[in-house]
Amino acid sequence: MGTATPKYQILLDWVMENAENGKMKPGCKIPSENELAEMFGISRQTVRHAIGLLEQKDVVKRVRGSGTYLEYGGPEGENRYTGPEETGGAGRREPGGKQNGSRSVGERPRRYQNVAVISTYADDYIFPSVIQGIERTLSKNHYTMQIAFTRNRVSREREALINLIEKDCIDGLILEPAKSALPSANMRLYQTLVERQIPILCFHCSNAELDFPCVAMDDRQVGRQAAACLIRAGHEKIGGIFKSDDNQGHLRYQGFEQSLKEAGIRLKGKETVWMDTVSMAEMELWADYLFHRLEGCTAVVCYNDQVAYRLAGLCEKRGIRIPEDLSLVGIDHLEQAFGGQQKITSFQHPKEALGRRAAENMIRMIQDPSFDGNYLFDAPLVELGTVKKLV
Repeated sequence: MGTATPKYQILLDWVMENAENGKMKPGCKIPSENELAEMFGISRQTVRHAIGLLEQKDVVKRVRGSGTYLEYGGPEGENRYTGPEETGGAGRREPGGKQNGSRSVGERPRRYQNVAVISTYADDYIFPSVIQGIERTLSKNHYTMQIAFTRNRVSREREALINLIEKDCIDGLILEPAKSALPSANMRLYQTLVERQIPILCFHCSNAELDFPCVAMDDRQVGRQAAACLIRAGHEKIGGIFKSDDNQGHLRYQGFEQSLKEAGIRLKGKETVWMDTVSMAEMELWADYLFHRLEGCTAVVCYNDQVAYRLAGLCEKRGIRIPEDLSLVGIDHLEQAFGGQQKITSFQHPKEALGRRAAENMIRMIQDPSFDGNYLFDAPLVELGTVKKLV
């Protein structure tokens, strides 16, 4: 039985065939990433890989802000771009061919058996288990791991990316983007890695601008289920606290909103509270504002268990009983991280399993650039007595 043609190779062959038979002329703009992905039924990551290989061969040229253009004019054609600005000053590119010393189209990049991991946090909450899952799986498959932590700061993410680019000794990058709900300020650095054929896989959440495959909990679905849990218990005045600067918060809110709409419950807006990384750590400082927004609610969906336990502590100080006065649902089910405090009804995060899957998918992406690394985990509900039944 023969080996199936890699998906990226099908796109390479299509471009080369159209260039050589004259259907596409030098200077012709080729279809966009979205159009090519739809035409060939492949991911944008696979399209980018194929375009990167064609660019190395000087078959195409990317023009920032404009698109990708054909350079190669078939067997008798000649490349129009030979200046040092196109080679980084490293030498002349041969017409229709490759720069001296560079890889040809389809050639695998050098293997270092080394994968980089950039995570927002390391030593608290769910992160130790996730990192442990990544490290154990990479080690089992004879890969080393180098890791950097950003504390959810874009500037620290930039430093980590620059370090990876300068050292140039990784086969892949497993990434949790900093401030993933905001426009990426490090887009050019990511593009540099893509151009070097370094596969990038996100975990926990992705960034819409980056469009890299992602291994994560199904955040939209868990937000929907959290609200549904309260609705089944008879609650209609339901508040929500969500994180504004991470994409997980937006996805969980979308599911929360969908569940209320399906139940015919009007979402007024006042009862939905958004916070960023800093305000999440300083909930006590704005407690008066928080309880003003949640006034009248009988139940609250919390972005995660950290928020749920902090809210429970603030409620205790104000004499608000849980669940008698206020029902709480969290996400991640990590009650052991909060000492002897009341256990919160929550949805269980896959933690180490997510780390293992991220590492497994990264290894497959290294071995096969056409592999789609996306994967979403379900999150089972763990009921621990913080939801009061009204019906």
